[in-house]
Amino acid sequence: MAFSSGFSPHPRISYANAAPTGVASEAEYVEIGVVTRCDPLDIRQRLDAALPPGLDIVDVVEALTPDFAARLEASRWSIELAGVTRATLADAVDTLMACAEAPIERMTKGGLRTIDVRSAILAAEVVDSDPDATHATAEIPSSSPCAILKVVVRQVTPTVRPDDILAALRSVADFVPPVPALVTREQQGPLAAEGVFIQDPLAPDRESAGADGTPVVP
Repeated sequence: MAFSSGFSPHPRISYANAAPTGVASEAEYVEIGVVTRCDPLDIRQRLDAALPPGLDIVDVVEALTPDFAARLEASRWSIELAGVTRATLADAVDTLMACAEAPIERMTKGGLRTIDVRSAILAAEVVDSDPDATHATAEIPSSSPCAILKVVVRQVTPTVRPDDILAALRSVADFVPPVPALVTREQQGPLAAEGVFIQDPLAPDRESAGADGTPVVP
């Protein structure tokens, strides 16, 4: 692994658009600088073996094209709301999507900021949870309903996070879930031409490599 220069060298590791604290994710990306060229499959296996259960390295690709972070244009989130019916959540989401703006206030490093949540939301859909899944908690019995909001959010500055979406639902539709939401990032990457579907952000690097993984010379 490569290290930075100076009196206090640090590993050259960059997390692009990392998920906020307290949420799960199936689509996190990290760039690691190395001093010699490595076999991506070997790196994946070694990193996967070193990480604790539940933290899985899905793929490793050699960076052959620039500006990876700029490709992470949007994220697809799953916001699971135990104790909420699909109809109740759908009504609240419809109210939010009908708004021209949905400003909320959030404390950032630069102080209190007003963020327009609605402008960052590209698509939103409410679905029922898996009937075989267990959502019971101390407050919510197993027989209670559970609705899931699937939402595609454009990467903007400041970032619109899942808790901002819930704050906007509370503001415009008076929607307050009975228990904290279970949030998972399912995808992140560049947007397709339609502006809703998220593509593989590693595709340019895969296309720049040959069948054996070596760079293609134009």
